[in-house]
This record gives sequence, structure tokens and C-alpha cells, in this order.
Amino acid sequence: MYLKNRFDVGKFIILAEMQPPKGVDVSEMVNSAVRVKKSVDAFLVPEMGNAVMRMSALGGAMVLQSQGLQTIMQVNCRDRNRIALQADLLAAYGAGIVNIMGVSGEDPSLGDHHQAKAVHDIDLMTLFKAVSTLQAGKDLAGNELTGSPSFLLGANVNARATGDELAKELELMDAKSEAGVDFFIAPPVFDFNAIEPFMEKVNLKQVKILPTIMLLKSVGMARYMARHLNMTISQDLIKRLMRAPDKPLESLTIATEVLSDAKAAGFAGVMISAMGWEEKLQKLMDMV
Repeated sequence: MYLKNRFDVGKFIILAEMQPPKGVDVSEMVNSAVRVKKSVDAFLVPEMGNAVMRMSALGGAMVLQSQGLQTIMQVNCRDRNRIALQADLLAAYGAGIVNIMGVSGEDPSLGDHHQAKAVHDIDLMTLFKAVSTLQAGKDLAGNELTGSPSFLLGANVNARATGDELAKELELMDAKSEAGVDFFIAPPVFDFNAIEPFMEKVNLKQVKILPTIMLLKSVGMARYMARHLNMTISQDLIKRLMRAPDKPLESLTIATEVLSDAKAAGFAGVMISAMGWEEKLQKLMDMV
């Protein structure tokens, strides 16, 4: 298991999110990933993020794996019952996908199929139990498998939580670890002082946590996230981006600084979310 081995030896991991297409033309996804394959350890393939219908994470991950690329496939409780979820996990492993990440999924009302009904047959902790059960050679009904998978399992953690919410988040993180979660991906960070309460409570040498680095595509995007998405983006950073003569280059420069800060702070790695700027990933990696 390539990614597990990288974690085990203390390699600073760089992941990049790679959205499957809303359609069947996978050329842009593949080309964006292939361009940075020497700099990125694995590509996280979301499962219809924001409840927007796209090619499934299983399909997208299989396409990238066919190009010799390491992937992390999201597994989403929202859209499938326990039978289909287990079937997808077995299919993924059979196709060579050994890294997965469990998510609950956003409400369908937020996406592009408002009439869709969420399934949520099982919750996230039961999904982790399903992964553990499959790895032990049985399905959730107790039936024996013909060959069992072995996954590296990831989950989200809200590093922005504070106060009582932080205490609950840390308890949940411990429960996820006990359920078999190997690594955690944290929300976008632009200033690590903003998650200092979280950092003071976790041992980064024992828990593999990867903060997300989100590329700021515009000043308007930065302002919106600061005002409406509870992200700590300082006015100084917004002004810096606003005054920059080459705003895309400044955005990439900011991302490299955050990556450097994450490494210095002792995080296990980072996850880069290009937000539609996948074609700029190569330049970003050249700057790191």
C-alpha cells in the first residue's frame, strides 16, 4: 500500500482533490492529474460533493488508477444503502483502489437534483464498522467473503471547532480512530493561528491530520468564504490578494506559504483543493 507506506515512514503527504466530470469526458481530469503525478502522492476523488450529480467516485478513481495514479475514493452514506456501499467497497478493492475516505454527504437540497431523497441507511460510524467487518472477511449480515479487502481509511475532522464543540469533535475523532480511521482531513486553513485550540489538544506525531489548502480564485471568493462559510481569512490577506498585479500567481504563492506552515507545524501532509483551477496545480507544485 503505497500511501500507507509513505505515512508510516513519516513522508509529508501531498494530496490533490480531483473532481470527476459531470459527463463522460474524463480527459481534463486525467490530464490535470498526470501533469502533477510526480509531485502528488494521491488524488482524492470526491463522491458528488455539494450533492451535485457527477460521475461517481468509484468511476473516477478507476479511471485515474488505470493511468497508474494513486487515488483515495470517497464513500458517501447519502446516496446508497448498506448493500450498495459494501458492493462498491469490494468493487473498489478489486479494481486496485486501496485508499478510501468515508463522508456523510451534503443534503440533496443543496445540489442540482432538489427532488432527490437522501438514503442514509447507515451513518458514518456504521460505515466504518462495515469497512472493518469486510476486512475481517464478512459482510454486515455476517456472511463469509471470498477474499477480503485491506483499506487505508480516512475521515474528516473539524479543526475549526472551539469550546464545547471542540471537546465533542475530539471525542468523535477518537471514536473514529478506534473504528479504524487511519488519517484525517481538516477543513481549509489560511492561518494556523485560527485552529490553535485544536492544535493544542492533538498530538500531531500520533494522529495523521492533513489540513486542506484551498486556492483563492478571486478576492470575491475570499470575502464570501470569510463572511458566509466561517473561514478565517484575514483582511490583510484579502487586501494582499486585491493589490496583487497577478492575482492567480499571488493565490498560488499564498498556497505555498500555507503548505510550508503546515509542514513546519508537524502535520502529516496537506490536501489541495483547486476549486476548478486544476490546470494550475502543476505551477503550484513547481513553486513548492
